Amino acid sequence: MFTGIVETIGTVSRLDQQDASENGGTSLTISGCAEILDDAHLGDSISINGTCLTVTEFGKDEFKVGVSPETLRRTNLGSLKEGSGVNLERAVSASTRMGGHFVQGHVDTIAVVAETREDGNAITFRLQPREKSVLRYIVEKGYVTLDGASLTITAVNDEEGWWEVMMIAYTQEKVVMGKKRKGEDVNVEVDMVGKYVEKSVAAYFEGSGASGGAMLEKMVQRLVDQRLDKK
Repeated sequence: MFTGIVETIGTVSRLDQQDASENGGTSLTISGCAEILDDAHLGDSISINGTCLTVTEFGKDEFKVGVSPETLRRTNLGSLKEGSGVNLERAVSASTRMGGHFVQGHVDTIAVVAETREDGNAITFRLQPREKSVLRYIVEKGYVTLDGASLTITAVNDEEGWWEVMMIAYTQEKVVMGKKRKGEDVNVEVDMVGKYVEKSVAAYFEGSGASGGAMLEKMVQRLVDQRLDKK
């Protein structure tokens, strides 16, 4: 479990696609991150660009993780190169301040930066997800995790399939997304609370039989009426 508050930016010092120490799998070695390794142990979880991975080796200033084929398919880690910067966060402890929101480190999809707009010293990022289905969990003023950073959603357009976040100057310097521009991709994890609510509501209506169906129909009709009133 993580908070989405990036602790530091590390650097990919090695990317081995056939690492013998990982039984022939892919491994990443991240360097320049001594500040998060003073209490490290083998088997610890560290979020790398929002992806929860297990420490298999570590030293004073670097650590190694194995990366599964599934992770490479679902995240942007497969596009990393030696020298790439990555957001890093250790798993929460009992004394961690919850400055962001509950983050699992389980990437839901990748989104592409469709547009960036400067607004004073802040930047607005417009993002289009690869899987449009995640948009149902994206709400204005809600949370979303982008490359492991907890950010607030400032606008959503379900029909066009995008949402926006704004990043202040301080945050731009503290996370890798601050320097990304049109065409680059980011890892996306939606707020897990939305998923739990959706499943609970669906189970309630399914268990209510006919009465549940009637209630759902009324809710849908109310939403349709509200949309028509706006037009």
